[in-house]
Amino acid sequence: MAFFGTKKKESEGKAPPTRSHLESKMAAVPGHGDFYQSLKTRIHTKLIEKLDLSKIETMDRDRVKEEIGVIVEDLLDAEGVPLNRVEREQIVVEVQNETFGLGPLEPLLQDPEISDILVNTHKEVYVERFGKLEMTPVVFRDDAHLLKIIDRIVSSVGRRVDEFSPMVDARLADGSRVNAIIPPLAIDGPILSIRRFGVNPLKTNDLLARHSLTPPMMDFLRAAVKAKINMVISGGTGSGKTTLLNVLSAFIPAGERIVTIEDSAELQLQQPHVVRLETRPANIEQKGLIAQRDLVRNSLRMRPDRIIVGEVRGAEVLDMLQAMNTGHEGSLTTIHANDTRECLTRLESMMLMSGVNIPEKAMRDMIVQAIDLIVQVARLSDGTRKVIRITEVVSIEGGTITMQDIYTFERKGMDEQGAITGEFKPTGIRPMCAERILASGIELPDRF
Repeated sequence: MAFFGTKKKESEGKAPPTRSHLESKMAAVPGHGDFYQSLKTRIHTKLIEKLDLSKIETMDRDRVKEEIGVIVEDLLDAEGVPLNRVEREQIVVEVQNETFGLGPLEPLLQDPEISDILVNTHKEVYVERFGKLEMTPVVFRDDAHLLKIIDRIVSSVGRRVDEFSPMVDARLADGSRVNAIIPPLAIDGPILSIRRFGVNPLKTNDLLARHSLTPPMMDFLRAAVKAKINMVISGGTGSGKTTLLNVLSAFIPAGERIVTIEDSAELQLQQPHVVRLETRPANIEQKGLIAQRDLVRNSLRMRPDRIIVGEVRGAEVLDMLQAMNTGHEGSLTTIHANDTRECLTRLESMMLMSGVNIPEKAMRDMIVQAIDLIVQVARLSDGTRKVIRITEVVSIEGGTITMQDIYTFERKGMDEQGAITGEFKPTGIRPMCAERILASGIELPDRF
């Protein structure tokens, strides 16, 4: 019973214990395995009964947290539980997280090293650090607790999740992408996935420091963006497509009007003239759906200099390609594909989703005329993310789209630490778009 009644001086100078630390100490006490959760639940329930929620909305958040801390301290005194100061402070913080934040997930969201949070029912929470998955000691009280957190996330962006709409995409305040799926579709219980998008997104120097590409490759892409070269960023799930899109969009001149179109707003553009559009799901009567294709069409009436589609995954690709061919040069988008050739195949298959009967040759003509560069990114087996190919779309020969690589990543093997070794190489081919870049007043160094 050493945990209960620990003297205050034992905690002085020490960092507050983590949630898992407190729970493990509780669990070590016979008969108290669920004590921590039950105590926190009782405190939180009594707190809600005491709060005037209508006044909280108008009060300063820091002041509210301070007053809630005082109330929780009083409630702990009333419980008569002999906890030391550090442990009391930990409960105060967690009750505040339950009241204003995302409960047990808050410490994970504050960890800058975590890129993904994967909640597999209330019993298991995994995170990804540096491309590797690891299990955490974080758990929820039960499925109802997890559902409450999911509802708090989706309702904040005007979406819902229930038995009539058991799948939902949403986002957090920092732009992090959220997907939730609940029973009956999720058999074992609610599933929540959060793709982190940091408050301070990665910039050019960050990608160079991580050896995601070389300075000449970045300079070439910078010149291509400034020269309004249409570009598609291709890659698998979690390969860093959106991160690279954010970095490249920073090279767009500040005087241009940019319209962004996304299913769930993630892009964090720094230019002053940005219009952000986001799709809307159908309501409970299956009405009111606004798809990406609707937004792409509408954006053409908004006098955009550039159109950036977060990710094309359906019929909207036809309107996107038409926009690229009708005066909206320099547009950017991402697509799920594992290779540049597969990227072209996926574009064709998505054009067929539009329901318009387009001959194969016409589709390929449209692709060649619209897209200039494909930037292929990949997450390698060691967790690193690299630009493995920059490819130029050239022409059509014999009904086949021809392409030429400008830069490639040549993989050589693995070192003793399991890290991928390799080398970025220019192919020596002068890209056809180099003339357009020069015509835009941008000089490419001879090393290109």
